[in-house]
Amino acid sequence: MRPARAFDRLQQRHRALALPMAVGKKFHDDQGGNLSALIAYRAFFSLFPLLLLLTTIVGYVLAGDPERRRSAVDSVLAQLPAIGEQIQVRSLQGSGVALAVGIVGSLWAGLGVVLAAQEALNSVWGAKQGKGPGFLASRLRSLALLAALGTLALLSTAVSGLVGGGVLAGIWGVGVSLALNVLVFGALFVLLTSVPVAMRVLLPGIVVAAVGWAVLQVVGGYFVSHQIRDAGPAYGTFALVLGLLVWVQIGAMLTVLSAELNVVCERGLWPRSLLRAPTGRGGKRK
Repeated sequence: MRPARAFDRLQQRHRALALPMAVGKKFHDDQGGNLSALIAYRAFFSLFPLLLLLTTIVGYVLAGDPERRRSAVDSVLAQLPAIGEQIQVRSLQGSGVALAVGIVGSLWAGLGVVLAAQEALNSVWGAKQGKGPGFLASRLRSLALLAALGTLALLSTAVSGLVGGGVLAGIWGVGVSLALNVLVFGALFVLLTSVPVAMRVLLPGIVVAAVGWAVLQVVGGYFVSHQIRDAGPAYGTFALVLGLLVWVQIGAMLTVLSAELNVVCERGLWPRSLLRAPTGRGGKRK
């Protein structure tokens, strides 16, 4: 145990080590891996129905402008570099009953992942069972978040259409992407956290999640361009599915870790020993 104790003392003395170690320890204590896995599982199965729903809405809104409609769909798929260039999503079509069933199914799939994220955030903040929003309130919050995310996706499309080509456009594109990521994670943490928390408390996690998501998109794009494109048909299909699973899982873990960061900073759970029970402000055991 001597090496472990020596490292424990070292990380407590250095801020650059103490904060991430405290976040990682709390992530472990809260079973963050299980929470992330549930979000990723729901997200994987809700991804295509939500894309189908969004494409249908865009198709109705831009029915008279096929070029702009295609640009809107491409802009949405660009947010998913692991699959964006590999799939084609078509609008829901058919009778009114079939369309209604498709929309309800898409919303049901989307509610699943949002409710999983809500459960994870409440667990991170230690919200007591039964103290959070009720059945109806939680689903209304989830629908509000889905509407907010859809609006931001359409806003991203509108902004991307105003940006031309060149290096300056690339810089503007990165800035706009980061700003939209901040809005997305801000809506996520505010709407899905049952415990009343001030925005200044949520800001560190929002910024970390926004930057981390931008990096994840770049890495996903690199994976697609250098690994999947040059692969054969069989290997490329497996690589696409596995890449999507890994990409979604890492995104879920990033979200939970960012929420853990907010809790650790707000409750003073660092520096902390990795070998003893955590303490907060005032020396109280957590």
